[in-house]
Order: sequence, then structure tokens, then C-alpha cells
Amino acid sequence: MTLLLAFDTATPQVSVALHDGERTVVELASDRAMKHGEQLAPLIAAALEQAGAVRQDLTAVAVGAGPGPFTGLRVGLVTARTLAYALDIPVYAACSLDVIAVEAAARAGTTGVPFTVATDARRKEVYLATYTADGRRLEGPIVVRPADAATEQPTAGEGALLYPDAFPHAFGPTRPGAGWLAHAVGEELVELMDPEPLYLRRPDAVASAQR
Repeated sequence: MTLLLAFDTATPQVSVALHDGERTVVELASDRAMKHGEQLAPLIAAALEQAGAVRQDLTAVAVGAGPGPFTGLRVGLVTARTLAYALDIPVYAACSLDVIAVEAAARAGTTGVPFTVATDARRKEVYLATYTADGRRLEGPIVVRPADAATEQPTAGEGALLYPDAFPHAFGPTRPGAGWLAHAVGEELVELMDPEPLYLRRPDAVASAQR
């Protein structure tokens, strides 16, 4: 029996899913933004309960590696590594923008042309990557000001909604879903990485430099 636990903490919300090798059997998301540390463990427990499973039934863990805020990514990646170590199962990470791209390419109405994924990086910037029509990454991810990355390409991700002047052709999902993360990792539709964070910028809180 295969039971993959997948979760993503790269956006203000937390998404958790269980995948049995053929389909997503449970998918849950938080409704309280920016509370990753408080919500991830309860969501995992709730997903397992709904599936009638326990942690020992898990055969692998998949986690979104960002890019995203320092605190959220740290919560997700530390949890993934800890679970994998405790249960002696593999852990796989994937770029969260790639997960959005997989869903965008698979959804009805996809244009059949190359597209962009742009998510909110705060500070009036976006995390951005470009993709082929079938969702394979071409360039990125980078962190950039929307005006410097303006494009007429179809653009998935929350950045397209936040900055319509730069990304006028919004389409597809706005945030990475754990169900699609599980599907993408299980089918190896994305690059599988070590569970290390894609920060793309320094943490907001840094030690003061010595004089």
C-alpha cells in the first residue's frame, strides 16, 4: 500500500493531502493565514483521521520547497524531515511554482502556449518562473518587481491577481495545492529536490552587523 503525505507552507495558508498512488484521498487547507506552526500538525492529524490511517501507514512525504516566506517554509521543511526520519521513509521536495504550473497545464482551458507563474513575494515583488505549455520549467524561479517582469503571456499564481498591469492575462490556480503536489511528485512531473528551502532572499530578521 502506498500512502504519500504531501503539504505546502510556501503561501500564507497551509495545504495538506494524502495520496494513495492513484488519487488524492484527502485534501485539507487552513483558513487562518500566517499560522503555519499552529496549523500544520493538526491538519496532518485530521487528514490521517479522515483517511482512517495512522502515521505508521505513510510510505513517503512530499513538501513544497517554496520560494516563499522564511518562517512558513521552515515549518514545512522541518516537519517533513522530522516525519521522514522518525518513520524511516523518503522525503521529496518540489518547487511550489512548479506545482502551480502542473495544475495550470492540466486544467481545462489552458491555452496550449508557454506561460508564467508569479506568486506573492511581498515587498511589492513576485516570485516568478516561466514554463512550456505542458508545465516544464524554462527559467527561474527568481524574485523580481512586477514591472520588471511584465509579460503578455498567460500567468498563473496570485501575482497575476495582485499586479494585473504587469500580468494582464491571469489564468489557472493562484496557490499550490497539496493534492497537486502529491500528484506531481508521485508521477515525477516536477524536479524532485532535497528538502531544502528556496528562499531567494535573506530572512527578514538578521543579526545586526558589528561595527
